[in-house]
Amino acid sequence: MNKTNNRVLHTVISAVFFLVVSIVSSQCFAQSSVDNKSASNFQYMKKISAVFDYVQQNYVDEVDPKVLYEGALKGMLEALKDPYTLYLDPNTMRDLSDTTAGTFGGVGLSISKPFESTPDKPAYVEVASPIEDTPGAKAGILSGDYITAIDGESTSEMSMEQVLDHLRGQVNTPVSVSILRGKDITFDVKLVRAVIEVPTVKYGMIDNTGYLRIIEFTPETPHRVQEALNSFAKKGYKNLIIDLRDNPGGLITSVVDVADKFIDSGTIVSTKSRLTFENNVYTASKDKTTVPAELPVVVLINHGSASASEILSGALKDDHLAYLVGQRSYGKGSVQQVIPLSDTDGFKMTMARYYTPSDTNIDKIGIPPDREVLYPELTPEQEKAYTELIKSDDVGKYVNAHPSMSEKDIAAYAVELQKKYALDAGLLRRLIRIQAARMTGTPLYDLDYDIQLKAALEVLKTTDFQKLVKSTKTLKELQDEAAAKDAAAVKPTVSVK
Repeated sequence: MNKTNNRVLHTVISAVFFLVVSIVSSQCFAQSSVDNKSASNFQYMKKISAVFDYVQQNYVDEVDPKVLYEGALKGMLEALKDPYTLYLDPNTMRDLSDTTAGTFGGVGLSISKPFESTPDKPAYVEVASPIEDTPGAKAGILSGDYITAIDGESTSEMSMEQVLDHLRGQVNTPVSVSILRGKDITFDVKLVRAVIEVPTVKYGMIDNTGYLRIIEFTPETPHRVQEALNSFAKKGYKNLIIDLRDNPGGLITSVVDVADKFIDSGTIVSTKSRLTFENNVYTASKDKTTVPAELPVVVLINHGSASASEILSGALKDDHLAYLVGQRSYGKGSVQQVIPLSDTDGFKMTMARYYTPSDTNIDKIGIPPDREVLYPELTPEQEKAYTELIKSDDVGKYVNAHPSMSEKDIAAYAVELQKKYALDAGLLRRLIRIQAARMTGTPLYDLDYDIQLKAALEVLKTTDFQKLVKSTKTLKELQDEAAAKDAAAVKPTVSVK
C-alpha cells in the first residue's frame, strides 16, 4: 500500500474514531458539562453504569464482568486514601473469616501499607507487629520493619490484597521476604507458612509482680485476663504489669470488657461518626471491676501497640489508674466494620473514630508513654556487622547444632560471636534466644535484654506510686499543650521600631 493510501486510511480511521467518541460522549456523558459538585449521586451512578456497559460491549477483548466489578470497587474504596478501608475479594474474605475464627495459614505478621508510593518514600509494607510463636516472630522480624519485596517482587506497587495473597498460602510452603530495618539494614528471610493460631494472653509472676501479656483482643481475651488475675491473686501479687507491646488490637467489645476489670465508673471509650447509630459510649460498671483500686499498675506500650491496645492504655492513663512505660504507640484511632456483599466477597470500611475518656482521638498521633524507654540505635558500623550476622546465619546454624542451650551456653556463645561481630553482648544473647525459641517456644519475658520491662519494674519500686500516677497528664492535656506550642511557633513576630 502506498503512502497516499496510508494517509487516506489513517484519516478514515481517525474520522470514525472521532464520530464514535462524539456519539458516546453525547449519549453517556451528557452531564459532563455540569459542575461535578452539584451532580447528584444518581448521575454519577449513570456514568459508572454507562462506562461499565460500554467497556463490556466495545473493548478489544471480551471482558469478564467480575473483573470490572472488582476493579470498580477497589478503585472507589482506594480513592478514600484510608488504609483500613478496602475491598475484600473472595480470598481475602475467606482469610478474614479464618482469622476471626482463630486460625489461618500464613506467616504471622500484622501489617499495614500506605497507598501512595514515591521514589523518595516507596509504599513498602510495614510490620505493625509479629504474632508470637509464628514463623515471622521466630525469624526475628520486628515491629517497625519494612517488607520491601516478597519472593523477589517489590511491594511498593502491590495492593494490600496482593501482599496478603503472596504471604498466605498452603501450610509448609516457603515464602521469601526482603526486610529493611532502620535506614540501611537489609536482609532476606525465608519463612515457611504455618497454621496461625491467634493467641490471646500469657502470664506469670516476676517476684511479687503479676506479669500479664495481652497479645490480641479476641472474644476469649476477657476470660483469659480474668484467669490471669485470679492466678496472681492466689499468689499474693503486689503489683501488675500489663504488656501491650506489639498488640495490633482486635475487638472493641473485648477491650471494653478487659478495661471494665480496672475501671469502676465513667467512660471507657466512645465512638463518634456522622452516622447516629455509630455514636456509642462504653461505660464502666462497678460490678465488673475485679482489680483492687490501689493496685500499682504499669502498662508497657511500643510502636506495635495499636487500636484496641491503645483504647486500654488510653483509658487507664486518662483515669490515672496506670503509668505508661516504653515507646509512643502506633496511632490507630478508627473503627472498621466488614460489610458482606455476597457469600464470598465484601468490603471493610472505617465507620467511626474512637475517643479516650478525656475525649481525645489519637489517630495518626499515638499515645506517648509517661516514661519513654527506647532501645539504643545501632551505629553505621554496628548496622554493617548486624547485617553480616543475619546474612551469615551463623546463629541459626550454631543453635541447630546445639539444641537445648542453657543461659550459660547462650552467654558463652555470645562472647564468641562478639569476637567476629562488633555488637553488644546483650543484643547477641537476644538473637541467640530467638533462634533457640524455635525449638523451645518463646519465653514469657527476657529480663536480660528487655530494658523496657526492667524500667517498668523499677517504676513499681517508686515510694509513692499512686502520687506518681496522679501527677501524669491526660491525653487531652497533652494534645492541648502540643497544639498551644504549635500555635506559638507559627505566631508572627512583631518588631517595634
